[in-house]
Amino acid sequence: MSASAAAASPALRFSSATPPLAPLHRPLRRRLPSVRCSLTAAPGVRAPLELVDSILSKVKGTDRGVLLPKDGHQEVADVALQLGKYCIDEPVKSPLIFGEWEVVYCSVPTSPGGLYRTPLGRLIFKTDEMIQVVEAPNVVRNKVSFSVFGLKGAVSLKGKLNVLDSKWIQVIFEAPELKVGSLGFQYGGESEVKLEITYVDEKIRLGKGSRGSLFVFLRRG
Repeated sequence: MSASAAAASPALRFSSATPPLAPLHRPLRRRLPSVRCSLTAAPGVRAPLELVDSILSKVKGTDRGVLLPKDGHQEVADVALQLGKYCIDEPVKSPLIFGEWEVVYCSVPTSPGGLYRTPLGRLIFKTDEMIQVVEAPNVVRNKVSFSVFGLKGAVSLKGKLNVLDSKWIQVIFEAPELKVGSLGFQYGGESEVKLEITYVDEKIRLGKGSRGSLFVFLRRG
């Protein structure tokens, strides 16, 4: 997918809650205070290509981070921290955030996808892809596609993006929609996530959820 904001989780409603798709899903409970970023951006300086390639190589083939050991997660976090130093000023205002993104990593497996990404959920639901689409001016669509007992299914979320400050966004999602085969229905209610955009370029986007989950998004197309 909640980038947190996609389905998963973020995305994708991508958050650390158990419902599906939480940069992306958590029931509305209270308003969280706006948080300022701690990384210093280097405006006009492009991140070295080797850093981008490094973080993508570290998450490749890990089932979006599920298969990584603890030290592997730390290596991803270290590269993300270095990339954050090259973050453009006010990334929330950049057109680079728009487009179709694949969730290729999350430091907390259940943040994107909720129950579908728990150990039991992964035994039943085989995740095919986790996508977050950010459309101008303020629409976010998260989708987790899966296979279950030979049937294709998906959980989708649509939300409205609100800018909180120069790096933080909030997404208010409508109730998720579940489709399996020819059956489909909505369940649950509204939810919201908050995500800090710590880096974005033409290829990748990095985000950190309000509970500290790290997300790596890869641009599609």
